Amino acid sequence: MNLKRVKRAIISVSDKSNLRIILPILKKFKIKIVSSGGSFKKIKNMKYNCVEVSNYTGFPEMLGGRIKTLHPKIYAGILNIRKNISHIKDLKKQNIPEIDLVIVDLYPFEKQLEKKSKKLIEYIDIGGPALIRAAAKNFNDVAVISNVDDYLQLAKELKINKGSTSIKFRKYMSAKAFGVTAYYDSVVSNWLNNQSNIKFPAKKTIHGKLIEKLRYGENPHQEGSLYGTTDNLGIEKIYGKELSYNNYNDIYSALSILSTFRKNEGAIIIKHANPCGASAEKNQIESFENALACDPISSFGGVVAINSIVTKKLAKKLNKVFFEVILAKGFKKDAFKILKKRKSIRLIICNKLNSIGKNHYLFLQNAFLSQDSDDLLLKKKLKVVTRKKPSPSQISSLKFAFGICKFVKSNAIVLAKDKSTIGIGAGQPSRLDSCKIASRKALQFAPEKILNSVAASDAFFPFPDGIKELAETGVEAIIQPGGSINDKKVIKAANNAGLVMLFTGTRHFKH
Repeated sequence: MNLKRVKRAIISVSDKSNLRIILPILKKFKIKIVSSGGSFKKIKNMKYNCVEVSNYTGFPEMLGGRIKTLHPKIYAGILNIRKNISHIKDLKKQNIPEIDLVIVDLYPFEKQLEKKSKKLIEYIDIGGPALIRAAAKNFNDVAVISNVDDYLQLAKELKINKGSTSIKFRKYMSAKAFGVTAYYDSVVSNWLNNQSNIKFPAKKTIHGKLIEKLRYGENPHQEGSLYGTTDNLGIEKIYGKELSYNNYNDIYSALSILSTFRKNEGAIIIKHANPCGASAEKNQIESFENALACDPISSFGGVVAINSIVTKKLAKKLNKVFFEVILAKGFKKDAFKILKKRKSIRLIICNKLNSIGKNHYLFLQNAFLSQDSDDLLLKKKLKVVTRKKPSPSQISSLKFAFGICKFVKSNAIVLAKDKSTIGIGAGQPSRLDSCKIASRKALQFAPEKILNSVAASDAFFPFPDGIKELAETGVEAIIQPGGSINDKKVIKAANNAGLVMLFTGTRHFKH
């Protein structure tokens, strides 16, 4: 087991709440304690023996506390290799004792960052990461505890081994420790990059905290976990069983659309990260029913997001359809009582989400792509390219359809009437195929709404065939980015069919 007796520990922690767990164990095994600043005062107030760092090193704290533990006596005591004769001689010559246990956490930089502290720079820890890294490097002889959540595990380790630590424990804690310092440095690095508007630095580290281990990934044979770049994900599950990998994927797809709607307006139904129905009507019942009507078959087993507080009346309607997850700004008490009757449902409140301005990453085995999030809808003014001009109501519907199209996997075609979708074609290699799918769904589920309907495309039409397909379905206006070498032919096809067509100049691929 390669046990190492712990004779001396150094303790320097920001979070002092759990010291009561570990101090009695250290006392039981007669482990000497060296500490600094607030940690020293706390330990002494709890009536435990402790030597202050400045007395231990013979060097006073200075620079307002910036210099405390940065001293050769501390680091030599941690970093020496116990079986190295040269190291033993060096320590004996300088009269430096060994330090076998380092208990250190870091200044709460991330919390202060969230609070937008004016003294943020003072929360960049120097001594803490140095101590942690030194102990973690020398895990063969030294144990390091870098998180208060590990105090219980340390106590158990010392009890089992009668005041010693095993190599397995030290190596495990070393791995955790390097994860702590890497995470910490990445938070600081990303903050500084943002301050200097450096979008694509030469070295990029993406930090994440383990939120929960999932039952499995996309499929049962794949392991999966959820990580968060902050403690607050902006969602709160208030009822139901554990969320799956696919649930989370669908949830965040829904939330990305929801964030573009006006307050208390709209409903979205997501299946396999694609919207299969969306509506931005003011009335929540009407909005949900319109979203469902777009594709009631695909909606089965999906995720529904309501951009308002769910009422009893809506809850009754939601309960008639099998959804795996219901997201909402909140749930009335009587609505919650109705919805939780379904054992398989998960109910989630999502009133604290901010998805604007986040970076977007795509991982490709040993590489990853990085880009801005697609927060923009229209970069340029809408350009009418056909002889026939749009009415104000058509422009409103076209903007809504184009806004939904942005969240549909390419090639994307969205058919809409007023502010509700009536047909969606997604993820096809051919834009014509997406036109056919969207048209077929509209004819199947909402034939009565096709009159005066509109269509949106996430990218240009490469050929006139898609225009002809939509015209035959009954669409009367189309919005698309434009920019094809065949734009003239496409516009001619629209004119021949008597359609309205607008160019946005802005593409919205989503792969």
